[in-house]
Amino acid sequence: MADDSVLRTDLTLEYPFNRSTGPVVGAFLTALREGFLVGVRRADGSVLVPPIEYDPETATPLTEIVEVADAGVVTSWCWNGEPRPLQPFDVPFAWALIRLDGADTPMLHAVRADADAVATGMRVRAQWRAEREGHITDIECFVPESA
Repeated sequence: MADDSVLRTDLTLEYPFNRSTGPVVGAFLTALREGFLVGVRRADGSVLVPPIEYDPETATPLTEIVEVADAGVVTSWCWNGEPRPLQPFDVPFAWALIRLDGADTPMLHAVRADADAVATGMRVRAQWRAEREGHITDIECFVPESA
């Protein structure tokens, strides 16, 4: 039996606005489109990838864009044995935190390799899409450097 004293209504949650990427995120997306990667340098000299506009510890604006390598080291990972719709691949792959050479923070991306080949500390490199748009998916995935 329904409780008529409970009020109910449909709700559509939306964010009806556009946001410009700005000079920091815009530089990252432009670099992706051009086939290379950039980060942003903090006051202490460390480099954040992907770049963000403000220092996460001090809230100081960050503006110094620096190029980093498109290869690096897996710092942590998990195996995705049953990919879901809209994930990068329809075959098993790994999600990994990858610290690119020249960066001090890892970024999350897919690693395409056999399950027994994925390991913390393994070196990987970006596999770029032939046609790029300025989106994180311009990196199709990372693959073992030995491949």
